[in-house]
Amino acid sequence: MKKFRLLILFAFILIPLGCVTQFMPEIEENRELLVVEGLVTDQPETNTIRLTRSLPLDKKANTKPVLGYTVRILDDLGNSWTLKETGNGYYITDSLHFRGEIGRLYTLKINSNGGGPYDHSYESQPMEMKPVPTIDKLFFERELIDAGNEERPPREGCMIYLDAKEKGEGCSFFRWDYIETWEIRLPYDVPNRICWSTNKSTSILIKNTTLLSENSISRYPVNFLSNETDRLAYKYSILVIQYSINEQEFDYWDKMRKIAEQTGSLYDIIPASIQGNIYCLDAPSEKVLGYFSVSAKTTRRLFIEDKFSGQVDIYRDCANGSIPAGQPITGLGKYVWVILDGSFETPPIKVITYNKACADCTMRGTKIRPDFWNDDIDKQ
Repeated sequence: MKKFRLLILFAFILIPLGCVTQFMPEIEENRELLVVEGLVTDQPETNTIRLTRSLPLDKKANTKPVLGYTVRILDDLGNSWTLKETGNGYYITDSLHFRGEIGRLYTLKINSNGGGPYDHSYESQPMEMKPVPTIDKLFFERELIDAGNEERPPREGCMIYLDAKEKGEGCSFFRWDYIETWEIRLPYDVPNRICWSTNKSTSILIKNTTLLSENSISRYPVNFLSNETDRLAYKYSILVIQYSINEQEFDYWDKMRKIAEQTGSLYDIIPASIQGNIYCLDAPSEKVLGYFSVSAKTTRRLFIEDKFSGQVDIYRDCANGSIPAGQPITGLGKYVWVILDGSFETPPIKVITYNKACADCTMRGTKIRPDFWNDDIDKQ
């Protein structure tokens, strides 16, 4: 009887396991919400606003572009600028006619132009453009990753820091972005041997100086370069962009940063629990994700061309074999590439690779040399 009861219990356990129905909870991340990403600065440049809609979590794509909307920027003097739609959800200003001014208040207005289930108008809070101090110093320091031993050298990385001091501009909340560029040199004599790769920051870099005894920033860590990439192999440059923000925007980015630290990455979908500064005028209960930023900005560039010990050779596994120089190579240019032509050696051979990035630097960068590449001085 006891065995029979156990069999019945086991059967009841197996029944729910045999048929699994996907459950998607009714949370706001599962609704299509408008996502606004935009920044207006005081520089003579094109400003970009991007509109997308967050898709339910069970969709393969997390966002879809919003097309055909009217996007305008208004200031507190009654001026208005209509942005041009360029596709894929992007709307841009004309750099010849619009440039943000410190002290002005700017409001973003978005209109769906009628039709469909999202026939709404949206508006941001008026945002003041605050002044921003210059970056006083941008510098790097070597960091010992591993002291090494008698058999292997020490391994070094590089930490990039900045100093900034508020000089009466009235800025206590800061945010930074950076754009890094480094030279790629393949160790083989191939046509596309030297390139430059560029990468934009994805980290949330912010600082609040209101609680400090002095309104200044010292040794703020911007970016760490490990020995596992080729960024430090030849020549590296980083352009750091410093923004002035208000306390509300600082709180927004701080919440985003904490979520990124908990999850290990920044999701394409902005969590609906984080309120931005944009609202739906005719449907107040509808949440709008993202933030309309208005910031003065300043920049500074740093070049690094030092030698660092223990840098990893990322091309160590490129050579996948060799063949006689006169033998035809099946799949040449499709999935096999020649990285060493030893036709005049004894015996004549060709070394091949199955990794195109080992034979063509344009897989990781561009052959166009950056305009600033030979200007090895700090820029402000």
